[in-house]
Order: sequence, then structure tokens, then C-alpha cells
Amino acid sequence: MIPLLCYALLLAAWVIDLLTPQLFVAAVLLNGPIALSTLALRPRLTIWLTIAAEAANAIAGYVNGAQDGYHWSPIALGDRVLSGLSFLLVGVLTMRAQDAARRAGEATERGRQIAHERALRHAMESVRSSLNMELVLRAAASEALALTGAEHVTVVARESTLQVPTSYRISRGDDDVSVTRAPLLGHIASMLERARNAGGVLAVEAQDASGRMLGGAALVAVIDPHGSETAIVVQWLEDVAVQEQLLAMQAFVDNLAVALQQTRLFLQLAEQNDQIATQKDTIQERSDVIRDIVYALAHDLRTPISAAAVTMGQALEGAYGELPERYRAILETSIASNHDVRSLLETLLLVARYEAGEDSRAFARQRVRHLVQRVVDEFGPVAQAKGVLLDLALASEGEIFVDGYEVRRAFANLVANAIEATPAGGTIVLRVESSPTMQRLWVIDDGYGVAPERREALFTRFGGTRAGGGTGLGLYIVRRIAQKYGGRSGYEPGTSRGSRFFIELPSAEASA
Repeated sequence: MIPLLCYALLLAAWVIDLLTPQLFVAAVLLNGPIALSTLALRPRLTIWLTIAAEAANAIAGYVNGAQDGYHWSPIALGDRVLSGLSFLLVGVLTMRAQDAARRAGEATERGRQIAHERALRHAMESVRSSLNMELVLRAAASEALALTGAEHVTVVARESTLQVPTSYRISRGDDDVSVTRAPLLGHIASMLERARNAGGVLAVEAQDASGRMLGGAALVAVIDPHGSETAIVVQWLEDVAVQEQLLAMQAFVDNLAVALQQTRLFLQLAEQNDQIATQKDTIQERSDVIRDIVYALAHDLRTPISAAAVTMGQALEGAYGELPERYRAILETSIASNHDVRSLLETLLLVARYEAGEDSRAFARQRVRHLVQRVVDEFGPVAQAKGVLLDLALASEGEIFVDGYEVRRAFANLVANAIEATPAGGTIVLRVESSPTMQRLWVIDDGYGVAPERREALFTRFGGTRAGGGTGLGLYIVRRIAQKYGGRSGYEPGTSRGSRFFIELPSAEASA
């Protein structure tokens, strides 16, 4: 529209210039269309108008002189030159003004975008500040009202389309969000269905049927259309250009969807944690029951089995008369089996006590050399019977502050395992490494070794079980005893074959 007006005014000024006398230079009127082109913000238009004005000025000057008998006044020619220069000046100034106006417009737009982004960021920070679903929905209604400058905002939430929804509504001037639980009005439900089908933000103009029923223009969006559903309705009473609000609303809805998903994930995680805690309590309760049963049975069985061992030993010694030779062999086998059962009961009792936290507190200073020697004295005959050599390296005179029975039990477990894993003709080295802070007891054999896949679980419950024998609790007990005194246990494969087990305990001076 402005370009047409500029060219019309230029044509009118040119006609006036043509009809006026030579000394009356009306060409100055041609500056008007050039200056008016400022409003169009189109430099190309200004350039063409300037060129057209220069041409019109020259043609009008020639025509005026021709009308005076082809006599051109020097004054008139000078005025024509000045007019032409004024066209150039006004054209340049007009283009400068257009450039300044464009930069000002861009700066204003950038400022508006920055303000909008800041408002959107503040809105989402407020929405995401809580992981409570009701607080998130309340914040969504309040922040949408502040972000869009609407008259009313309603957020509708329900777990499914069959559920009666909860509506969070706030109007301009309200201090807080009101919450109601009621079926949706027909036109609101219709708009939500349209927005769900649109898959984005739906713009409802005031003149639309839904807009007339709503009482104004609106933006409607549905979040999570599958399963649980949240919808937002932003309403203006006056007829506004809702299209201009679409981008802001779409960004708000996208961020709100993320906030809602985050909240739902948090709630699901909290629910799963509760379930896990419940299951853990149930498992712990069952474990406690099983432990108590094992403890009670092992404790109650120990007395009659010990009594049976004494009775069978007396019978074998002839306390009840001479026994036939075949009975003696059976009795010796029964005594050996009874000993194995007693060892198993002692192991179960020890594990149950550790699991219940009822470990021994009979601590005393113990010489490492004496503890190891007692274990060697106990297992020497067993090793000799199997053809295994026990090689002792017991130069240490270090002391530890422990329950001697427990540490002997731990070291005995390592020695018993080594004897079992070493074939006839093999050697087991017992060595002690001492320092002011630590005593390390080594059991090194050249036996079969430990398969790589079993090494990681060696010191766990039943992790040391071998095919064909053992309870799988011996190394577990070794680890628990070492940990009880602030030490540790470990395994290393032998250089060429065999195994290297150790139990490391603080020196008595370090424990004091």
C-alpha cells in the first residue's frame, strides 16, 4: 500500500512541476514520496523513488524551458540542480532512518524474546521445584496465567478418560488456585478431544463455536493422551490474536510434559522403593527365623551327639565288655561319622552366632607361634597319613589380641583345606610374616589349585564348596573372623601350581 501511495504522490508532484512556470520550481515536492518511503522499511523502494524523482526533475526542467521558447533561465537551472541534490540527501537520510528503525525493531524483538524466555524459564523452574503431583499442577496453572497474561487458566488431571477429573483453576487477581473434582462441561470436553486429535496446542478463536460457548479465545493442549491425562485451557475474555501465543504455549506445554513425567517417575520409584523395603523386611524376617532354627537345632543336638561320642568311645575301650572285632570296626566308623557331625554342628553354631552378632569377646594376648603350633599338632597326623609334608616357617614371635579359639579355628580351616587339596607327595608351607602393625599367617600348598571361575566367591557363604565334599562355610568363617578383628583374608594362585591363602590380623600393639 505504501509503495503505491509513494509512486502516486511522485506522479502528482511531477505533473504540478510540469504545469508551473520555469522559475517556480515545484520539483521540491518530489521529496515527499521519498521521505514517505521511510514507513515501508524498504531501501530498494527509496532508491527507485530517488531515481524517478531525478528523472522527473530533469524532464520537468526541459519541458518548462521549451514552453518559454526554448529559453532556460540560469536561476531555474540552478534550482533544478539544488532540487536534484536534495533528492539524494533525502534518499540517503531516508535509508538511514529505515536502517535505524529496523535495528530498533530487531532490538525490541530480541528484548521481547529474552523477556519471554526468562518468563518461561522462571515458569518451568517453579513447576519443577516440587515432585508432588498436586503442587506441580497448581504451579502449572499459576505460571501459565503469568506467562500468557490470560484471564483464566484451568489444568485438568485424571488417571483415565473414565475417571472424574480434578480441575485446578486460577483467574487474574486470584491469590491461590482453586481445586474442584467434577465432570467436565460438554464444550470443555469437546475442546479437549479436538486438542487430543490435533496432537499439539489447539487455538480456539473467539468467533468459533467453542469460543462463543467459552466466552472468548483460548489455547488448549492435552499432555499424555494415552493412559493418565493432563490438559490445560488458557482463556481470554477479549478477542486476542491467539496465534501469537502459540509458540509460547507450545514451549510451556513441552516443558510441563517433562516435569509431569519426572514427577511420575519419582512417584513410581518411591513406590518401588517401598516395595523393595517391604520385601527386604520379609526376607530378613525369614532369614532370622531360619537362622534361629539352625541355631536352636545345632545347640540342642550338640549335647546328645557329644554324649553319644563319649558312650561309643567307652564301649570301644571295653567299658561294657569285650566287643567282637566286626562290632569294633562298625563302632570306629560310627565314632568318625559322629565326629564329622559334631564338626558340622560347631560350624553351624559359629556361623549363626556371627550372623546374629553374638560373637565371642574372650580376648587375650596370644603368641602367633603358639596358635599355629597347636593347629600343626592337631593336623600333623592327618597330613602324615595322607603323605603330605607340613613345612613350618615359624620364626615370628609376634602377638595378637584375639580370642585364641576363633583364630585357631580360622587357621585350622585353611590348613584342612590345603591338606584336602594336596595330593600325596605334596608339600604345605606354613609361614608367618610379622610387622609392628600386622601379623600375616600364610598357608601355601602345591596342590590342585582353585579354578578361576570359583576364585571371586571363595570367601562367601557356600562359595568355597567343592564338588564331592565340604560345607562351603570354612572360608566364609575365616573371612568373618578376620573382619571381626579389623583384619582381612585372601587368596593368591601359586606361582606354577597350588594355592596361597592368608589371614591377616592387627598386631597386639596396634590393637591396644
